[in-house]
Amino acid sequence: MERYSGALEEAVDGARQQERHYQLLSALQGLVKELPSSFQQRLSYTTLSDLALALLDGTVFEIVQGLLDIQHLTEKSLYNQRLRLQNEHRVLRQALRQKHQEAQQACRPHNLPVLQAAQQRELEAVEHRIREEQRAMDQKIVLELDRKVADQQSTLEKAGVAGFYVTTNPQELTLQMNLLELIRKLQQRGCQVGKVAL
Repeated sequence: MERYSGALEEAVDGARQQERHYQLLSALQGLVKELPSSFQQRLSYTTLSDLALALLDGTVFEIVQGLLDIQHLTEKSLYNQRLRLQNEHRVLRQALRQKHQEAQQACRPHNLPVLQAAQQRELEAVEHRIREEQRAMDQKIVLELDRKVADQQSTLEKAGVAGFYVTTNPQELTLQMNLLELIRKLQQRGCQVGKVAL
């Protein structure tokens, strides 16, 4: 008798999983209609069904939320680094202006043109250095964000989420961003495990 009750529970669990899959798939199909038609065409029934399967146990929702949290922390850190650099540059410019004003006030009038020319060269050199440091910082930020995207793609691919793999192709990246948006919208609607209302 115990064997039969175990088989019955498995059948009920299987039916629940199938119903849950259908609900997620139906919700995804509804959300896809909100996307631009060019992306709707790229999201086949099979891709959406595979995505719904990956979402069944709720793990992918947790992974996406974790990746989003990490991304926000990374962006905040990079933003703060750039702000610090801009503040250092602001302080450097102020100190240079102050130094130049003091030198001009102490300078004899007949030496003023020579001093001003030297100060102009110094100012141009500092401005060049500032531009180079800002460019290097911006490149560092872009590289760090690109690494984060590749990490996210790899994590979602390993989690079995349909449509995710490491790529730099802009069209594929946009498609992946749309898939993430679909997952986020499902999450916001409360489509996680055990929640039936879509």
